[in-house]
Amino acid sequence: MRPTTIVLNQRYKLLERIGSGGMSVVYKAQDVLLGRLVAVKMLHESFTGDPDFLRRFRQEAYAAANLTHPNIVTVHDIGQDGQRHYIVMEFVDGQTLKQMIRTYNQEDKVMPINQMLDLTIQICAGIGYAHRAQLVHCDVKPQNVLVTHDNRIKVADFGIARAMTEASTQIQDSRVWGTPQYFSPEQASGIQATPASDVYSIGVIMFEMLTGKLPFKAESQTALALKHIMDQPPPVSEFNPAVPYQLELITTKVLSKEPSGRYRTAGQLGRILSSYRENSLGETAVGTTATAAAAFTQVSGIPTSDQPTQIFIQPTGPTVEQKTIYAAGEAAAVTPQPAAQSEKDWMAIGLGLLAIIALLGLIPLWYFVYLAYSS
Repeated sequence: MRPTTIVLNQRYKLLERIGSGGMSVVYKAQDVLLGRLVAVKMLHESFTGDPDFLRRFRQEAYAAANLTHPNIVTVHDIGQDGQRHYIVMEFVDGQTLKQMIRTYNQEDKVMPINQMLDLTIQICAGIGYAHRAQLVHCDVKPQNVLVTHDNRIKVADFGIARAMTEASTQIQDSRVWGTPQYFSPEQASGIQATPASDVYSIGVIMFEMLTGKLPFKAESQTALALKHIMDQPPPVSEFNPAVPYQLELITTKVLSKEPSGRYRTAGQLGRILSSYRENSLGETAVGTTATAAAAFTQVSGIPTSDQPTQIFIQPTGPTVEQKTIYAAGEAAAVTPQPAAQSEKDWMAIGLGLLAIIALLGLIPLWYFVYLAYSS
């Protein structure tokens, strides 16, 4: 479909349809005034009849237009042409994160951990910037995360997502629900989203990138909502034993049912992941081992030659033995080196000798005092 005859407000010439969702259709377009390519997101007509939704949509779009960050899709314009309500954004030449995950699944692979960390840290940088501007995304999902050809992240759909969560009851249908696979427990319960809600959604994306699967599946939206509210997600190592134990702990914390159990903002999560990546690179080499490869092959059925080659070799599961090993490793990391310990021992010996000499020097004084009192 090439709607080449449609020019919105005599400025945005629609070239081709490049995507669609429950709320809108996305077109590649040309700004004939400035002579540049843009992306035009046009709302479905079913939402244009609700003036309250349109008002909230415009307010949030204006707020999103003030977000200037390299990991957020820039909003250029918002407009209306008849019954067509649209947002004009920068055109990102690449693919969605969902498409990238599906490509790995089709090849029976999982995303390398290094790449997963890099993409997630960028997602946290963009959404964390919005959190500092008091804006909650409310619909973080891989379909709303664009990845350029050089692996730069661009988060999209701030305006639509926020307006959708506050939409009136007259249009509460399946599309208003959005994407329940990534909803936080509080959103599934109908409670207003907070920055911690976005953090939970990022956690679901992390789980999917690490395992190629979603933490919860159900036959209906209601059943899926109950799983988010009631059920504990499986550990990522159940599907991918190559995931380091520390990274699994971070993912588990991010998927906590209570918002207070998670990291408070996406920016905080991003700093945790950055610190983890730096420490892992400093403590362990990047590579694979026969043990990790064999374990991953046994669980996933993926041949060793097809497994990701860039992973951190760390304990892979929360067993008592592994916790003991990791604790011992931490103790070894803070144990002084033998040379330093030897220097401290000699210093202690020297101080002891000085103390003994001082005591011996007092003997003549004590003898003189004794003679004085005796006489």
